Amino acid sequence: MPSWIASRRTILPSRADYRGLSRSWRADVIAGITVGVVAMPLALAFGVATGLGARAGLVTAIVAGLVAAVFGGSNVQVSGPTGAMTVVLVPIVARHGTDAVLVVAIMAGALIVAAGLAGLGRFLAYVPWPVIEGFTVGIACIIFLQQVPAALGVPKPDAENTLAAAVRAVAEAIDGAGSVESIMITITVIVIMVATPRLHRSAPASLIAVVVATVITSGTTLDVAVIGTLPNSLPMPSLPSTSVDEVRTLFGAAVAVAMLAAIESLLSARVADGMSGHSRHDPDRELIGQGLANLASPLFGGMPATGAIARTAVNVRAGAHTRVAAVVHALMLAVIVYVGGSVMARIPLAALAGVLMVTAVRMVERHNVRAVLRATRSDAVVMVITATVTLAADLILAVEVGVAVAAVLALRQIARTTAAHSERVPSADDGDADRAALADHIAIYRFDGAIFFGAAQRFLTELTSVSDVRVVIMRLDDVQVLDATGAHALGEIVSELQDRRITVLICSARAEHQRTLRAVGAIDRLVHHRHLFADLESAIEHAHVHVERVVTTS
Repeated sequence: MPSWIASRRTILPSRADYRGLSRSWRADVIAGITVGVVAMPLALAFGVATGLGARAGLVTAIVAGLVAAVFGGSNVQVSGPTGAMTVVLVPIVARHGTDAVLVVAIMAGALIVAAGLAGLGRFLAYVPWPVIEGFTVGIACIIFLQQVPAALGVPKPDAENTLAAAVRAVAEAIDGAGSVESIMITITVIVIMVATPRLHRSAPASLIAVVVATVITSGTTLDVAVIGTLPNSLPMPSLPSTSVDEVRTLFGAAVAVAMLAAIESLLSARVADGMSGHSRHDPDRELIGQGLANLASPLFGGMPATGAIARTAVNVRAGAHTRVAAVVHALMLAVIVYVGGSVMARIPLAALAGVLMVTAVRMVERHNVRAVLRATRSDAVVMVITATVTLAADLILAVEVGVAVAAVLALRQIARTTAAHSERVPSADDGDADRAALADHIAIYRFDGAIFFGAAQRFLTELTSVSDVRVVIMRLDDVQVLDATGAHALGEIVSELQDRRITVLICSARAEHQRTLRAVGAIDRLVHHRHLFADLESAIEHAHVHVERVVTTS
């Protein structure tokens, strides 16, 4: 069997996925039911928030949740519609309509599967923690602001920017267009969701809040908007109609959805690893599972899905050990669709707005935010910039900007810690007056850290300012990183010093650094090819001979 085929066998479902099920099946079933209860109001709310409707949210939780549970790379991950994905989908719906989301989901699913097959799952490690926290804070703010119109009982303002839409909704409510009933329902839901965990930690607060709100509106004459008619079964799968031109138009949106789904799913799986302590997830298989989930969901009228951190956390805390729990969660939601569709149709939209507002606030781990803000100024800047760009622009741009800023600040810090230290010539301390006199004409500089484009100019300025010496020895044995810019800068130092009749000797350069120095021509700038030494002792000895010859002839 070819090696690449053998390596890909690990991404397929196997009996190992259900190891220990005979001992944990009861706990898995209970965890699945618990997550299903928590997921139902969230699925409805996210579906409504995107503009696709409550039905799309439920279908996504069922279909994507089931497919990702079976094919994903985590044993405890729970997938479905999420707030972060809602943020991306709202402008797509506004610009291209609801049908475009189905096309985007299929394209994104194919891209995610391709990323998993290419082994790109491991690259999440390159996303800094401050970027992740800033990303989460920005998403939470957007989700909260998106619920303002429904909470106030005003029509959603026609504005692509979430902050502008929320401000406009508040202005309209102040002018008298708001609904006192909607505001009261939202406040009731928020109070119940905040108070319930204090009374009973494991109680499904969101479900209780939605049930209470629905009972209130159904048993009174309150005039509030409700979800409306829901189907009592899953639709038959079908491919959405599209064209080549539409695919081209939507490709950018599909890339954004794919990137978000991959990042959020892998983040959720990584968090689940730390919480469960049972087994580590396979990042490449997780991408493939999420990609297949996003290919399947739109066939039934669902929207793009990702791993859901909140529901995954509930799953782990409820005692899940295998992926059976996530499967049970999806099956339970399917039963709810077949049995309780008429009841869910009466749920007020303001109640779902309240659920998402509380969910948004709880997304932000305040102790993590405080930790980042207190860590270093650079970390705080990265987090704030990422959150701001998330709120003002879009999620993918926010991650790109956050990573770029983090990289620049990290390189700046490395450049600051990189230094060239002046060392005393050893022969100056051996009691030989003649050699001590010669040593006064020799300067040794030991380079520490990384000589790269971020630190090259500082070295160039510092070393070319030396005077009253005949020989400069550049000691490179403590250099960890040397890139082309750094090597070129060393070459410029050699040329400038030698133009001032100061001989330059290079010693103790590693083999890989010598290759870089030769590649950029820095070695060729030495007066003689023998001015490259393997150790400091031989370089010092040659320097003494050279200085003695120069002093004697002068």
